[in-house]
Amino acid sequence: MDRPWLRNYDAGVPATLSYPSMPLFGLLEESARRFPNRPAVILAGPKFSATLTYRRLDGLANRFANVLIAQGVRPGDRIALHLPNLPQFVVCFYGALKAGAAVVPLNPLYTVRELTRAFKNAEPRVVVTLSRSAPQVTVALAESHGVSVIVSEPYDFFPWLWRLIAGLRMRGQGGPAAGPGLTALLRRASPGAANVPVDTNHLAVLQYTGGTTGIPKGAMLSHRNLVANCMQMRHWLSDMREGQERFLAVVPFFHVYGLTVALNTPIAVGASVICVLMAMFDTRLVAEAIARFRPTIFPGAPAVYLAINQLKDVRRYNLSSVKVCVSGSASLPREVQAEFEQLTGATVVEGYGLTEASPGTHTNPVHGMRKTGSIGLPMPDTDVRIVDQDGGVGDVAPGDAGELIVRGPQVMQGYWRAPEETAATLRDGWLYTGDIARMDDDGYFYIVDRKKDLVIIGGLKVYPREIEEVLHEHPKVREAVVVGVPHRVRGEQLVAQVVLKDGSAGDARAVRREIIEFCRSRLASYKVPRRVRVVDALPKSPIGKVLRRDIRDAEAARTGEED
Repeated sequence: MDRPWLRNYDAGVPATLSYPSMPLFGLLEESARRFPNRPAVILAGPKFSATLTYRRLDGLANRFANVLIAQGVRPGDRIALHLPNLPQFVVCFYGALKAGAAVVPLNPLYTVRELTRAFKNAEPRVVVTLSRSAPQVTVALAESHGVSVIVSEPYDFFPWLWRLIAGLRMRGQGGPAAGPGLTALLRRASPGAANVPVDTNHLAVLQYTGGTTGIPKGAMLSHRNLVANCMQMRHWLSDMREGQERFLAVVPFFHVYGLTVALNTPIAVGASVICVLMAMFDTRLVAEAIARFRPTIFPGAPAVYLAINQLKDVRRYNLSSVKVCVSGSASLPREVQAEFEQLTGATVVEGYGLTEASPGTHTNPVHGMRKTGSIGLPMPDTDVRIVDQDGGVGDVAPGDAGELIVRGPQVMQGYWRAPEETAATLRDGWLYTGDIARMDDDGYFYIVDRKKDLVIIGGLKVYPREIEEVLHEHPKVREAVVVGVPHRVRGEQLVAQVVLKDGSAGDARAVRREIIEFCRSRLASYKVPRRVRVVDALPKSPIGKVLRRDIRDAEAARTGEED
């Protein structure tokens, strides 16, 4: 097939790569051998820092692998990590892989409802969570049997004095422990290698995403998939210096973008991963961390760069250490890119990917021609076609829009226990993305629309159907539709239109507040509609199909209107 994009690759970026035949944790072991005393993980607290060297991180991962094996974990078992970006995530992630298990990363903001759904599908053998989340995890596991819960404290990897102070402050908080403490288990475990045979085609990560129905599905990513995407990213960022870079890990590790670009890729090149200690995203803490710890590579979402651009007195912080930013998870506005580059001197390149591809498939060149609004060029060994969006078979004419389909070593094995979803998404070796795109004469790709109804909030995927299911549970709601409309900071925001049941009319403002609070008690905060509109009827086609696009267009036109 014709690959016009190859002629626009940066010098030194090959069209095809040779991939190491090793499991994903082999990247850590190799860096520990080459850079044993180099900082692997730096926990950036507001007034302190804590460091795990590569030698110590690898040893702790060995210990955690042995903890799991002692608890009866066998190759292929699932280990759920319900953790934010803390050193314990990194230790447990690589340790679980060394035990031959598959990791299930879960958003720490998930409610009991969302956790219950994930646990029922993944059937984890062990769940690792923070003490403050242990009560919710225990409730979510009420219908599961034989699941161990390992509890970690947020301060487990703080320096000893700060750990002592934090422990005294948190004493009595979070309810009773749901299981053994992580640090105590690690201390008692052997630091020796687990030596569990792990094939590169074995399942490494079960990453949840919305399927075509909007019900979360687990994308099965093998060791080979994830190693391949690391190598593709490593060669695309051709200026990276082995053992010298520092990555700022603000994007969450539980999201596949953060897992690959902010964790596995830096570990593969012996870089330092800087985790900023913050309960929720805090722009000032991020700016302070850049000034103190001098990261050179900063993966993020457009909302992150925009927040820094808009930070009051931002120029008082020295942000000049950042060389390259890889922007993903949402479309990058031209003005955000330009202002951040002017502010820092960095190069910001927009990319594209999806969970089912580990996730990266496209990126703009770092040194070559960058096209505003384009997701860039396919990465090495990634083939791309634009096909008819109705039949999905024939290629469209050059320059025309159609469904984007990709194939490459990073493409998933399929969806966990969902053969119909897998068959619909993987066809003849091609991954059907559900995104409508076009390619120009230079081989640059542009996302035009989405075939699926997903909404992207600050880089996180949300499927309206999940929220609609919650809305329909409300006793006053007869019909409900949720759509995404553009938002300058978040990329998109959720808006719901609801039709109330007969006799439920009243103060519209009070009803809207009641519905939002109802959603807040059942959904992660980013999935809660920002606006709820009570309407007499939803627009429908002659056959009764809800006209989502009409609703989306109408709500987008109202953006900024006060309810």
